Amino acid sequence: MKLKLSPCLWFDDQAEAAANFYIGIFKDSKITAISRYPDAGQEIHGKPAGSVLIVVFELEGQSFTALNGGPDFKFSEAISFQIECTTQVEVDYYWEKLGEGGDPKAQQCGWVKDKFGLSWQVVPKILPELLTDPDTTKSQRAFQAMLQMKKLDIAALQRAFAG
Repeated sequence: MKLKLSPCLWFDDQAEAAANFYIGIFKDSKITAISRYPDAGQEIHGKPAGSVLIVVFELEGQSFTALNGGPDFKFSEAISFQIECTTQVEVDYYWEKLGEGGDPKAQQCGWVKDKFGLSWQVVPKILPELLTDPDTTKSQRAFQAMLQMKKLDIAALQRAFAG
């Protein structure tokens, strides 16, 4: 039995703007459905009838739901999405695009916080290999180099690894 997991992201009232922002960055992405608040239940949800309730979208084949649930909950770094990048060009692209309007103080070791407060890890595909190498001297050098970076630099990580 195949289990399908799909994250639901809670926004105050920016679900549609966030979905459009993300599909504008990731290739092979699209909005697949938008539902709206009905008249019913306004005494509970407090949202105007016809305003966006849920936006379902896909990024690179992964389904997401964005919910306009109100101001009660905010994103934190306790949850982030990793983007595995093969090249420095990919790292640079995702770092720059996702970081536009985000919190520059929340950028460290490949982490970037977008303008909606959602955290992303823009990670070179080679990083786990460098950090788990059996030669702990090499892996520690790569780790130490990573700790000094905001956006990860593949060539600098490889140089540190090599010594």
